[in-house]
Amino acid sequence: MTASSMRFCRRPRGFGWLAAAALLLAPLLLGLVAAAPAAAQGIEVQRASLAPAEEGYVLQADFEIGLTHTLEDALNKGVPLYFALEFDLIRPRWYWFNEKVSSVRQQYRLSYNALARQYRVGVGKLYQNFSSLPEALAFLSRTRMRDVVEPSALAKGSTYMAAVRMRLDTSQLPRPFQITAVGSRDWSLSSDWHRWTISP
Repeated sequence: MTASSMRFCRRPRGFGWLAAAALLLAPLLLGLVAAAPAAAQGIEVQRASLAPAEEGYVLQADFEIGLTHTLEDALNKGVPLYFALEFDLIRPRWYWFNEKVSSVRQQYRLSYNALARQYRVGVGKLYQNFSSLPEALAFLSRTRMRDVVEPSALAKGSTYMAAVRMRLDTSQLPRPFQITAVGSRDWSLSSDWHRWTISP
């Protein structure tokens, strides 16, 4: 092989360094992509407590709520979403069935007004408007229920078990969506029961 032909076979100067750098950086870049946090979907209980008040105990519960793409799309197309907050308080009894001291349900309505471009969270006849979905979900995530337990219902020295959860109430959806929601993960949104003990 002549010297002139060898010149044609040589790699361009710097090619080896670039190839080595690419091989070293590829796993790092792939790791960064894999580590990128995905949008949270579902409902999780962050914290919950009962706070004493003059007229009764107040339930304070904070959730993390992330809608699925299907739910968000339905909401933006005018389908209201109903969320049910459920709270139970029982007194365990070893000699008999547990005593249910309190059982409270509260419903929240999340809707979107396309004309006003506003989201609305309603509780009964009360409601509040928001300019974005994250703001509406942040408001919905911080729930406060007054008078869930009467002050005289809890006896000093006794131990009680409290439980709270939030879920999407698919029974409130329009009939065609109720049929679609059966067995579908896209329409199934519920937290686990969050339980804690209370000793007045």
